Amino acid sequence: MRFDLITIFPDFFSSILAHGVLRRALAAGLVDVRVHDLRAFAHDRHRTVDDRPFGGGEGMVLKPEPLAEAIESLGLPPKADRETTPGSAQVILLSAQGARFTQSIARDLAAVDRVVLICGRYEGVDERVSQLFCDRELSIGDYVLSGGELAAAVVIDAAARLVRGVLGNEASSEFESFGLADLGPDSATDGPPRSTHGAGGILDYPHYTRPAEFRGLAVPEVLAQGDHAAIRRWRRQRALEKTLRNRPDLLAAAALAEDDRAFLRALGWKG
Repeated sequence: MRFDLITIFPDFFSSILAHGVLRRALAAGLVDVRVHDLRAFAHDRHRTVDDRPFGGGEGMVLKPEPLAEAIESLGLPPKADRETTPGSAQVILLSAQGARFTQSIARDLAAVDRVVLICGRYEGVDERVSQLFCDRELSIGDYVLSGGELAAAVVIDAAARLVRGVLGNEASSEFESFGLADLGPDSATDGPPRSTHGAGGILDYPHYTRPAEFRGLAVPEVLAQGDHAAIRRWRRQRALEKTLRNRPDLLAAAALAEDDRAFLRALGWKG
């Protein structure tokens, strides 16, 4: 999988790509990240990439000409062709006006051969860039950043770790928050429980490791008893409890069994 980043701050990504999962993925040749300096496609003496907005207003807007030249230099299929073969390449504008980035979108991107990320700056990007070249706009959250570089780093990390072979244990990406793995506490097979928190995008359950007691807090007894069905049930309920507390909005679309609903209602859920 290849990522192409278009940015006015190419050095921003040096540290991010030099550590952890991304570093290993790059070293193994499973992921390729190429950073392109937008100013290299501006041909005036000052390498200008922004200008004042039509209609007045605050700030500056990234100009269409350098961005168009940068995108066209990558040798991508035209936008119309990409729409008919979405797995070949996608051009994405990172913007506060974009659709919210989710784990589901990360999985979609992990199946694409090539992803181009345009890092917006200033007040935004000339709208014609999106109309002519971009397959989608994405935002990583309901807040405004100084630029799209941080968002690009998030998208790369979230998608790259889902590429086959990047994680040492493939189940690591299947059984985690916002996953779509299990449908409830009775869905696991015999043997040690892997995870039951992925159903329909609910949050992860609490995790514990040694020591068994830390500063007066003990590991829940159920986790040390070896009753796999009880552990699955406990993990499922704690995941539901945490989702209700931290992200109740996720429950509306979650795959919930009737036992799940009864448990949540006992906690005060109105769904």
